[in-house]
Amino acid sequence: MLLVVLLAVIFGVGLFAGWQFGRTSAASGTGGVGTLEPSTAPTATVPALSSNNIEAVREAVIAKVKPAVVQVNVTTGNGGGIGSGVIIDRRGYIVTNNHVVSGAQSIQVVLYDGTKLTAQLTGTDPADDLAVIKINPRPNMVVATIGDSSKLQVGQDVLAVGNPLGITQSVTNGIVSALNRTVSEGQGGSTIPGAIQTDAPINPGNSGGALVDMQGNLIGIPTLTAIDPEFNTPANGVGFAIPSNRVSFIVPQIIANGHVTHTGRAALGVQVVSVDQRLAAQDNLAVDHGVLIANVLPNGAAAAAGLKAGDVIVQIGNTQVTDTNTLGSILAAHNPGDTIAVHIYRGNQQLTINVKLGELQPGS
Repeated sequence: MLLVVLLAVIFGVGLFAGWQFGRTSAASGTGGVGTLEPSTAPTATVPALSSNNIEAVREAVIAKVKPAVVQVNVTTGNGGGIGSGVIIDRRGYIVTNNHVVSGAQSIQVVLYDGTKLTAQLTGTDPADDLAVIKINPRPNMVVATIGDSSKLQVGQDVLAVGNPLGITQSVTNGIVSALNRTVSEGQGGSTIPGAIQTDAPINPGNSGGALVDMQGNLIGIPTLTAIDPEFNTPANGVGFAIPSNRVSFIVPQIIANGHVTHTGRAALGVQVVSVDQRLAAQDNLAVDHGVLIANVLPNGAAAAAGLKAGDVIVQIGNTQVTDTNTLGSILAAHNPGDTIAVHIYRGNQQLTINVKLGELQPGS
């Protein structure tokens, strides 16, 4: 995380009335415009993992990955902050978190060998908390190898490399604790679907760094740590990373265009609010749970299917919808083009309407 920022996690999707529901596809590969250019420089060789060489493998992975991880120093109107980044293209492109560079007046990158370079902002994707910055490439610059996050297994070993608390080139280890989490960075922040949960410590300054597997492949971008609501302090061993397949989908678009052209996120095309007893009584609703459609967006999926403002969504497929959190979690598992059965109350009438999901537009 950016050294001066502490982000809160809300499990499910802690969303607000007026937010257009959309989620990411799980597509692997670039899926976007342009391609990433790998390094031609030699990198450390990682031996095959066996029962008695875990330490040697770990050391080799660190030697392979560390030269591709940088420190990102940011100057803003309110001071400065420190984050991390990963070199992902030999032309000098570096991926980091949007919240690391948000509001930056100047950006400096510190390479593995201590060299300090000025960086320029290429583009951002606030919805995914991703950003790309660029430095003038150096000869034989090491570039991270991007892995396939869809092949991750809960329990496998991972390492996090970054600059926690400004302590450069630090490595922590852990495992993949869970997959396909949907987490939110709090009100006004991004929502990250399909996030990787890990117990590898992620501290302020780690954001934008590298989460790697034991072959030295980049499989995630560490982004935030859960906040214990009882004490309002970081929860030990509960960190989250943006999966590498999402990075591979988004980053080439930013490099090619300076912005995202295809979100890959499924969109229902409605603005909603959670239904509770108070709202049910106030609006004379037939049920006291689910989500009330406050607005149907023109030309969206819901509008095409015949959903209307005032409808209450109570179930999608076989899954109950109790509030906006559960609706967001359900939609997180779907892609644009999927057809879902939406069970609603329209007044006292129960209806099932099939909706073909659209794609969330950039900036929505």
